[in-house]
Amino acid sequence: QVQLVESGGGLVQAGGSLRLSCAASGRTFVTNAMGWFRQAPGKEREFVAVTKWSAGSVYYAEYADSVKGRFTISRGNAKNTVYLAMKSLKPEDTAVYYCAARGVSGSSWYADEYDYWGQGTQVTVSS
Repeated sequence: QVQLVESGGGLVQAGGSLRLSCAASGRTFVTNAMGWFRQAPGKEREFVAVTKWSAGSVYYAEYADSVKGRFTISRGNAKNTVYLAMKSLKPEDTAVYYCAARGVSGSSWYADEYDYWGQGTQVTVSS
């Protein structure tokens, strides 16, 4: 059974930093895209960042414009983990953050193209 477990959310003041972690088990995602989405109250789930394996065993990352330059997505040494380092946090970053992984090759910014999801972790940024 595949499981994605997030951790690292919490309450932080505007301008602060947090680091989210996601550990996958049950299958390998070394060559599959793993990403982060978020959902604020009353809003749809939106893409945040994705990291995808490419030729030469290099991972590259893509970011939503709203977080580019402030958030960094990375893979752990085991490659079945993914992190989201967030800095210069803003109140509008407040949301439940979800880790997701694709069961097939290729990257995507669309939530319905991801097969596996974590339970979510709350990030609250106070002004």
